Amino acid sequence: MTGHVRISLAAWGATVLGALVLTPVFSGPFLFISAFLCGIVTGTGILLQNLRTPRFVVPVVQLMVLVELLSLIFLRDTLKFGLVPWRETALAFNQQMVNAMDAINRFSAPLPPDDHLTLFAASVIAATGLLIHLIAVQLRQAAWAGLLLLTMYTVPAATVHGGLPALLFIPPAVGYIILLAAEGRTRLSRWGRRISGVSHLDASEPIEASALGQAGRRIGLSVIALAALLPALLPALPEGVIGNGLAGGGSGTGIGAAISPTDPMLDMGKNLKRGDNVTALTYSGGPAGGTYLRLTALDMFDGNTWRISPRSEGVKITDDDLSTPQGFNGDLSKVPTSDMKIEVSRNLRSAFAPVPYPLRSISLKDRWRYEPSSLDVVSSNGGGGVAGKNYRLKAYQLPLTPELLQATPPGAEPDQYTSQVPTRNMDGIRELTNKVVADAGANRFQQAVALQNFFRGGDFTYSTDTDNKSGMTALRRFLLTDRTGYCEQFATGMALMARVLGIPSRVGIGFLPGQAGKNGQYVVRMHDMHAWPELYFQGLGWVRFEPTPSARVATTPSWTAPAAPLPSTPTTAPTTAPTTPGASTDPEFERPGDRNLPDDNGLIPVESGNWFSNGGGKAIGIGVLVVFVLGVPWLIRTLTRRRRFARVPGRASVEGLWAEVRDTARDVGLDWSDTSTPRQLGEWMATKLPESVHPEAHRLARGLEAVRYAGLEDTAVDLRAEASSVRKALWSQAKLPRRWRARLLPPSWRWYLNRGSTEASDLLDEFDLLLARIRTTLTPRRSRHAD
Repeated sequence: MTGHVRISLAAWGATVLGALVLTPVFSGPFLFISAFLCGIVTGTGILLQNLRTPRFVVPVVQLMVLVELLSLIFLRDTLKFGLVPWRETALAFNQQMVNAMDAINRFSAPLPPDDHLTLFAASVIAATGLLIHLIAVQLRQAAWAGLLLLTMYTVPAATVHGGLPALLFIPPAVGYIILLAAEGRTRLSRWGRRISGVSHLDASEPIEASALGQAGRRIGLSVIALAALLPALLPALPEGVIGNGLAGGGSGTGIGAAISPTDPMLDMGKNLKRGDNVTALTYSGGPAGGTYLRLTALDMFDGNTWRISPRSEGVKITDDDLSTPQGFNGDLSKVPTSDMKIEVSRNLRSAFAPVPYPLRSISLKDRWRYEPSSLDVVSSNGGGGVAGKNYRLKAYQLPLTPELLQATPPGAEPDQYTSQVPTRNMDGIRELTNKVVADAGANRFQQAVALQNFFRGGDFTYSTDTDNKSGMTALRRFLLTDRTGYCEQFATGMALMARVLGIPSRVGIGFLPGQAGKNGQYVVRMHDMHAWPELYFQGLGWVRFEPTPSARVATTPSWTAPAAPLPSTPTTAPTTAPTTPGASTDPEFERPGDRNLPDDNGLIPVESGNWFSNGGGKAIGIGVLVVFVLGVPWLIRTLTRRRRFARVPGRASVEGLWAEVRDTARDVGLDWSDTSTPRQLGEWMATKLPESVHPEAHRLARGLEAVRYAGLEDTAVDLRAEASSVRKALWSQAKLPRRWRARLLPPSWRWYLNRGSTEASDLLDEFDLLLARIRTTLTPRRSRHAD
């Protein structure tokens, strides 16, 4: 096996082993697809090298092969002639990457096996494998490939809740060792570089330093160096920079919102706290005054999180009506329906389609299913799901009245989840619940109304500026102590108290009716996202209640307040709204954005902010950071030059000036020889400089000779003028692009890096040799002949 094949295979193995650390983050077949892609890319590189293809061509062809494979596997519909990636392929790939990044920033790990997430993971791993192959095989710097493996480990280690299992560090470390061992074996097979001090050994008594031992010591030294340097180079970052796990954290400033099937409540809370209140969807039709649009219902509470209970694959949507709403025993043929048209913007990315409850039929067909018990409409395709979709639907308008609800008899539980109550830390909540419903008697509906009135009675404060969640600890604090929260706490608090009373309950996640617009159209924005409790009544099914105070939602459903002259369908219009729901006293009149008053949809207005607060400041900060990073080489180079010219005349000054001329020559692209004498270099410089500067070049070279070889220590030896003239002449001889490159990324840096790497390797070789000598000294010599 040739050397480049050995290193190529080792690079492939290191990439696959390094990718194992991503298994807690991604799910599905991403690892097998990535291994296949990396294998094809590696095989392409081996084939091209065997054909003696120019070195710079190999990675270009590998990249083209990788793009073609990704397109065939994930984006086949966008290929021209079914084979050639085209503009549509690039646009589709970009959209998939945007969806994947959005999911990574918002969803909890492990991420669902959606196509866009699999494409993202496979692309990142395959690109990493390509870079590792480039560094280890083409550039022959296998040790630097460890940084890429370290990156694959540190990203999930910094973002997954609770960190990664310690054992997951082993696969990338083993892959790195294999890569270094393959590189070391290949180097030795070519007679490699000399190990310092080997000439002092007795050739008749061979001393062998294990390749794996050498690699292990190098890895240990690298880890120690990283452990010492990274804390100093990377100061403590605020949580918002990396995020609180994959689910993200903080307010954020991104555009749009996403709802994950994994933890919809968490995503809703983040979306409500976000600064951008862009349009989520528009709809027309439906009941007068608008209607709530539900995404899904959370029916399982484990004492920590409200989640969607395990469900079946769902029923494929056809032209027929959906299933009968769970628990409804009436004649649906006599129940009136309303027609609606919904247009979802691309800002809303969700696997769930926002629909009113209960739903009768919907035009979404291909790759869409519904869940019979909740009537959730779910995409089976993943990706952005409902983003950008337009669809029509019919929804039932159940004739709910207080009298009808009050007359419902107790019945069997609808399922095994919606009546479960945690067994621990419930005493205070049970006592509070019994106190709230003390005057309601045993009627379940009256108890439910009492709970709703309790939350809206004035003792609670609506605010999104709270860290409260919906687990038991947070709910206890919300119900018994601070009584401050937003719709998540109000909905889950009432649902839990209803379960304490024996009323099955769940939490709906969706949108408020939105703002009435022109021609009967309603505009629903991201800050209209909302949560509410749904309680189960035998014969009628799931009924929505509204415990969130009027600071957020001005009115309650009409069937919960029989004395109030409210419309037949609930609305979030404030009590000062006109008699006709959704209308305005003056269509041309705009109310000022008073933060303390609800707007027409029951929401507290949120100022849109200015350019600086809506991302402009962040863009400026990133731009300044980029400029600073790009300017670091120029800054260091400039400070080094000034320090050299500022030295007091003498030996150190002459050596520094000579080093400055050397670095300038390398920066402008001249081939400076480290093996030539100062006089030879002076003659060489004369051929590169204008004739007027030849005397300065010769005086500089002879001055260095005098200092080095004649031992001249005279402080009167001042060659700064000569060095300045030579440097300016070298600079003026270079072309403009070369001068700009010398400013932004001085090539002299590469020489210092190579020199440092060589000296570090020589030091490690000396250490290996010392260990080998000690082992040889302490190990008894075996007799070559039997006694």
